[in-house]
Amino acid sequence: MERRQNKMMETDSNHCRIIAESLAGRREVDEQTFAALAILDEKLERLKKLDSAFYEVAFSADVEQLRRRKNTVAVG
Repeated sequence: MERRQNKMMETDSNHCRIIAESLAGRREVDEQTFAALAILDEKLERLKKLDSAFYEVAFSADVEQLRRRKNTVAVG
């Protein structure tokens, strides 16, 4: 069980790293970036449903701008 939790934390950390590097311009904003964002968004929504203490937690303005960028690319 502990090994599984460590793997999950490592994977979550990797998603965060992908987003951070994309925002900093150290990696290209690509499908992997948007996939990482979708996974982290889903995890945040699950946390909010589990405990109201997470209700006010949100992504930064930079991440929200990245999300809008994906929506613009998808439409255009």
